[in-house]
Amino acid sequence: MSEIRFDDRVAVITGAGGGLGKTYALEFAKRGGQVVVNDLGGAADGSGGGSSMADGVVKEIGEAGGTAVANYDSVSTPEGGEAIIQTALDNFGQVDIVVNNAGILRDKSFAKLSPQELEVVIDVHLKGAFFVSQPAFRAMKQRNYGRFVFTASAAGLFGNFGQTNYGAAKMGLVGLSNVLSVEGKKNNILSNVIAPIARTRLTEDLLGPMAENLKAEQVTPLVTYLCSEACEETHSIYSVGGGKYSRIFVGMGKGYFSGVGVVPTAEEIAANWDAIHSDADYVIPDSIGIEMKTLLEAFKGE
Repeated sequence: MSEIRFDDRVAVITGAGGGLGKTYALEFAKRGGQVVVNDLGGAADGSGGGSSMADGVVKEIGEAGGTAVANYDSVSTPEGGEAIIQTALDNFGQVDIVVNNAGILRDKSFAKLSPQELEVVIDVHLKGAFFVSQPAFRAMKQRNYGRFVFTASAAGLFGNFGQTNYGAAKMGLVGLSNVLSVEGKKNNILSNVIAPIARTRLTEDLLGPMAENLKAEQVTPLVTYLCSEACEETHSIYSVGGGKYSRIFVGMGKGYFSGVGVVPTAEEIAANWDAIHSDADYVIPDSIGIEMKTLLEAFKGE
């Protein structure tokens, strides 16, 4: 297989001053890409800010012979998202890749979670990805090329105690990516999601002894591939961590059909629960149209 390169490609990576984002920035630059290293420079909970983290990564890329510029805007406002993408356009004239990686944690059990702790996490993870991706999507459409990677989490896909805000935001990113994959397909804009397990400053206190075997660099190869011209996959989710790479998917079982126009009783639902709950003969819809297609097939097959 030929080497994956990013020559003449421009990548925007949010939260790239450390952890996973830094590994992506270094790898893309090493493979010939021009990189916008975005990082607000704040603490793990989103407080504070500074330029040193992004500047440090840009310096490291430059010393290795690569090309990168820093950006310090927050992803959590429309103005910040526009400014991040404008940095790419002003410096390199285009944007081909966006890795939505910026994130914060405000963990607390559901009963004790405040509205502000919900809002700030949604602002950074979900709204932040929207604010950065929308201007990038517009620019990509003009060139008929683009690659998005959104960073979800098992906390959203499967659930985790004390992470209501984080899990809700992360699952929202799956929906955002799915719609971009549908809307972007005709313009060769692909969008996928990763659910990484890696030691970073956000997770090292949560992972315990296992953290030593969960290097951020082990996530980077999958992100590199998903952002490359070699990748033709879109509308997918991947679990990645510790050297393990696998697909996660939302499937729909064959289920139970009550009949055209028939309103079943609750007792009939109970009587057919095994069929309703079964995952047998599942399909993996790549759009809402597939769900509607299975319903029409049920109508015809009655």
